[in-house]
Amino acid sequence: MVEKLYFSYNHIHKLCKESAAKIKEFKPDIIISIGGGGNIPSRILRTFLKQQGSKNIPIQVIGLSLYESLGTGSYDESQIGKEVIRTQWLDFGALDQHFDSLIGKNILIVDEVDDTRTTLHYAVSELEKDVKEQAERLNRLNEDTKFAIFVLHNKDKPKKAELEPKIIQDRYYAARTVPDQWLCYPWDAEDIEFHTEQAIKQGYN
Repeated sequence: MVEKLYFSYNHIHKLCKESAAKIKEFKPDIIISIGGGGNIPSRILRTFLKQQGSKNIPIQVIGLSLYESLGTGSYDESQIGKEVIRTQWLDFGALDQHFDSLIGKNILIVDEVDDTRTTLHYAVSELEKDVKEQAERLNRLNEDTKFAIFVLHNKDKPKKAELEPKIIQDRYYAARTVPDQWLCYPWDAEDIEFHTEQAIKQGYN
């Protein structure tokens, strides 16, 4: 039986606060949350990234799902033959108007876990393509757009996709590296009291 690791809201909050100190060096202009698991960490992280006297960092949400051609409608990132599907993406028209697009910005992508790295690889690759298209359209190819990644947990396991070395070396922030086990986050809990009790027993409160 696979051991489950339980993490409380308190623990997640502390991980975000701890990680923000390093992420501040990147100076993100915008946070892009991978919807679902990335939403709550993104919002907590923004609190600790805010510089006194400056505006809050805007958060945009993208939705990605990993589907299997099994006819069941279910998906599992650990499976072979998966396909990443966009369920929600950025409105670049609105970004042009309100955030001066993503061109030349420091962009922080946030998710809860780096499992096989498939979703993160897709997010970075597709966003890089979109930014390049916008830069070409607006004749702004000389502006340097940088991507960074923050995850609460990096699973210690072989990855099925790779990120660019420049991201892994300098702009990849994982609060913790954990064994390849079942990770239980509080936003997925049906019984939050039981969940928190288990997190406290395991030392993740």
